[in-house]
Amino acid sequence: MRFIVFVKANADTEAGVMPTEKDMAEMMSFNEKLVAAGLMRDGEGMHPTSAGARVRFNGAERTAEKGPFPLNNTVAGFWMLEAGSLDEVIEWMKQCPNPTGQTGELEIRQLFDPADFGEALTPELIAREQKMREQVGG
Repeated sequence: MRFIVFVKANADTEAGVMPTEKDMAEMMSFNEKLVAAGLMRDGEGMHPTSAGARVRFNGAERTAEKGPFPLNNTVAGFWMLEAGSLDEVIEWMKQCPNPTGQTGELEIRQLFDPADFGEALTPELIAREQKMREQVGG
């Protein structure tokens, strides 16, 4: 099963406060453990929302808005993991160094597997998706 773990943003991450060398070393050690255990597929920190944008949909209408955005439910980073269960990911994330050094939160979400879509994901669509994955190296 594949999971994404979101590091929730806080006032410091949104202000562009960078981690210390000690923080970076602790997170690097944790990431190395995830890699050695065969779980980690990807992971990155993200610039504040002031450097981002959102595109909103309303029927056929599209509008874009540049950041910054309110702190509620903003993301400062992520891990892409592959594990046997949600409980396994929870146990690993409980060992994570505090990503922000303050009160914080990680959100863990399972990614859909092609089988989850049932008959809506036809063999033709599966082939098209596989071709795209090959093109992007995934």
